[in-house]
Amino acid sequence: MELQQMRYVIAVAETNSFTRAAERCLVVQSALSHQIARLERELGARLFERTSRRVRLTAAGEAFLPSARQCLDAAERAGAEVSAAVGEIRGRLTVGVIPTVAAVDVPAALQTFHRRYPHVRIGLRVGGSEYLVEQVKDSAIEVAFLGLSVSDRPEGVGTCELGRDDLVAVVAPGHPLADASEVDLSRLASEVFVDFPAGTAGRAQTDQAFAAARLHREVAFEVTAADFMARLIHQGLGVALLPSRYVPNLTGVVTVAVTDAPGRIEHLAWNRFTVTPAAKAFLEVLGVVSGDVP
Repeated sequence: MELQQMRYVIAVAETNSFTRAAERCLVVQSALSHQIARLERELGARLFERTSRRVRLTAAGEAFLPSARQCLDAAERAGAEVSAAVGEIRGRLTVGVIPTVAAVDVPAALQTFHRRYPHVRIGLRVGGSEYLVEQVKDSAIEVAFLGLSVSDRPEGVGTCELGRDDLVAVVAPGHPLADASEVDLSRLASEVFVDFPAGTAGRAQTDQAFAAARLHREVAFEVTAADFMARLIHQGLGVALLPSRYVPNLTGVVTVAVTDAPGRIEHLAWNRFTVTPAAKAFLEVLGVVSGDVP
């Protein structure tokens, strides 16, 4: 069983296509198909169900995939450790970010990192804090920027606090509250809200604040992207509560201070047990002292 074969299986599983997998792996499709068929013969089981319309993992493929990923990750980490031992940082750095990250200019930090370590392959994933924490635990990503309510803490990962912020009301320019200097949750409870999906950390910050105040609100629009949220607000379809340090990135909306505003803390998270040389180098770029990292 070869690493390249496992890499091909993972690519097909993630793209649901032999054609797209071959494009990703920079090989012709016939070579990729041949190697996967060879691996299936070696294992004595089919890893994929193939039809004219789709490709999907078999039960055997589902069982094989996690171990294949672990093997590839281990091989990449071993190669990266060897390079680091001779003074060169290589390997992979996949960074997770929440849509409303504000404590760090992530693109600028990645640019600085890329200039210093041009041989590292950089990737980026956007998602909710709860999803990113699990990705860090599984070593699917190396570092993540999170945003949580002040009562919540990331569990099972290494962390440092990046900054604290209060949420502000975000309304349309023509909204009755647009000229107000401040507002409270009781007044906002009568508004229709645009918010992140229920169950996400971004939503929990506001849900917890209204629950603590024993207030009910209507969330009519659940979206995952803050810029799309701003477009809905601009059209007068609802209001939102968003971090004050993030909303300057939005256009066409007005912000109003909230007297009893919920707060949030932005955290940086990494795997406590497997910090790759590239991840450690990125943490150093961000100013995380070496004593905080294993």
